[in-house]
Amino acid sequence: MRTKHGRVLWIVLIINTTMFFVEGWAGLLAHSTSLLADALDMLGDALVYGFSLFVLARSARWQAGAALVKGVFMLAFGLGVLAEAAYKVFYPIMPSVETMGIIGGVALAANLVCFLLLYRHRSDNLNMSSTWLCSRNDLIANVSVLLAAAGSSLLASRLPDIVVGSLIASLFLSSAFSILRQSIRALHTSPSLL
Repeated sequence: MRTKHGRVLWIVLIINTTMFFVEGWAGLLAHSTSLLADALDMLGDALVYGFSLFVLARSARWQAGAALVKGVFMLAFGLGVLAEAAYKVFYPIMPSVETMGIIGGVALAANLVCFLLLYRHRSDNLNMSSTWLCSRNDLIANVSVLLAAAGSSLLASRLPDIVVGSLIASLFLSSAFSILRQSIRALHTSPSLL
């Protein structure tokens, strides 16, 4: 099982790291809150998968500790995106909806591959469960970016981008709190670090 988990985690780590750079660069060029939020989600996931690989052969306590770190990262990213969305409310810039649509579609395809790879392992342990949760959130975020692009285009407004970025941040925060609760509970019940 560890070998299977390791192989899947390496694949999704590479996909998410690549997409972080692609989406982050596109988000900056397009002045898009939702693309930047999704890029930060990709970075968060890359960190999650890296931690998951690190604890793969370690005890349940190590895995719970890694899940706790994942939750903290997700919490920080969610708060960061909310701050960026608030900034955009006061300093308006219309995002490039074409870039949002194209890059959002590429990100959706990449995350669909990750989701399918992780789906069968989602119930194996806390480590893989928290990893799968991140992947599920990615699909929701990607569809939201596409809806923001369509909304911004139809309404000729930056507000759909800001709203979607804020919603993605809220999803980060919800998942972060869920993972933090589970990992703290697991840390209390796991006897040792070995």
